[in-house]
Amino acid sequence: MRNYLIEDLPQYFEDYKKSIKNPKKFWDKVADQNFVWYQRWSKVVKYDMNEAKITWFKNAKLNITKNCIDRHLTIRGEKTAIIWEPNDPKEEAQHISYHELYTRVNKTANVLRDMGIEKGDRVCIYLPMIPELAVTMLACAKLGAVHSVIFAGFSASAVASRVNDCEAKMV
Repeated sequence: MRNYLIEDLPQYFEDYKKSIKNPKKFWDKVADQNFVWYQRWSKVVKYDMNEAKITWFKNAKLNITKNCIDRHLTIRGEKTAIIWEPNDPKEEAQHISYHELYTRVNKTANVLRDMGIEKGDRVCIYLPMIPELAVTMLACAKLGAVHSVIFAGFSASAVASRVNDCEAKMV
């Protein structure tokens, strides 16, 4: 699997032209070379510009955590996946490796699963901007649960409306 990187601005413009000229071919190649798929797509893109309806990668299946974390373990396992800078300059930054992130995400996913969270469930996450927020979001994705992030900066009624509107199974 080759990671698709744009090295410089001229390459960006060249790739942009390719993506506009033949989007099906361009995105088929990018998706094929850069992601791990459980099931390959039957059609790259289908669109109706009059209806403003676009469908990408029809019938394809993947799990984003496999692509964000798992596939990097053998090559980048001990390298930093997340750098967290605290608001307080006296606190030290955290450098979380791919292996550590993998472990944290799996533990959190197991806790969520043990608490009854399944694919399609909605989970509201009420956390500040700390590493556990990203871990919990990835754990939800690993299970196929949908997450909604809510913060202390929201009013009580804003928090309540978000939790109720999405019919959260868990906060």
